[in-house]
Amino acid sequence: MELLLPEGKRIYFASDFHLGAPDMEKSRERERLVVRWLDEAARDAQHIFLVGDLFDFWFEYKHTIPKGYTRLLGKLAELRDKGIGISVFIGNHDMWMDGYFEEELDIPVYYEPQTYTIAGKRFYIGHGDGLGPGDHGYKFLKKVFRNPLCRSLFSLIHPSWGIAMANYWSRKSRASTGSQLEEFLGEEDEWLAIYSKEILQKEHFDYFIFGHRHLPLDLKVGENSRYINLGDWLNYHSYADFDGQTTTLKYYGK
Repeated sequence: MELLLPEGKRIYFASDFHLGAPDMEKSRERERLVVRWLDEAARDAQHIFLVGDLFDFWFEYKHTIPKGYTRLLGKLAELRDKGIGISVFIGNHDMWMDGYFEEELDIPVYYEPQTYTIAGKRFYIGHGDGLGPGDHGYKFLKKVFRNPLCRSLFSLIHPSWGIAMANYWSRKSRASTGSQLEEFLGEEDEWLAIYSKEILQKEHFDYFIFGHRHLPLDLKVGENSRYINLGDWLNYHSYADFDGQTTTLKYYGK
């Protein structure tokens, strides 16, 4: 897919807001921060990529979505109405999207990594969960969670119970893996860097943009290729932007 980038415009990337965690008070404070960032980005944004785990849990019933997040959803709708492009990628905490963003916000949602050409640079963009070597247990669970039959069965649980149970599981999952996701493994052992290098054996990309790791990273993975991990907004308030020449990892308010 090719995206145009007019002079003076930028492309923005962010992920792992984890709205809803660890409680609604802190989540709402973080949501306001994200909205302020979106307002500032909108001044010169051509397109904004939100690369997964916007919510600590999200499940769309036929007529119900999780309570809250009004500020974020309203801001995204406002930016789309202004003509700013927005793309959302599902993460491992919000993989159960099913039409709400497309129908209500006019925002496409992607379940797999996508490739883009922007101002002559090639981008490979995805959340990052389940990619690279190892982690076979999660890769199996991901197939189960995304199975249409399993989703249909879960949707039969009343939202008051279903969302409460899922929020509990989400918190437990984040607590058990959080520290692992935040530790730098070394350039040779970062699994998304390994995955990027494998892709480069087949096809050139200038930038690999991922989330999921919760750790801001900018690593060289090829002669003219970089792997950028967007970090998170629980700890870092990190994001990246592309000005037509270079993609730069940045920190909002720091």
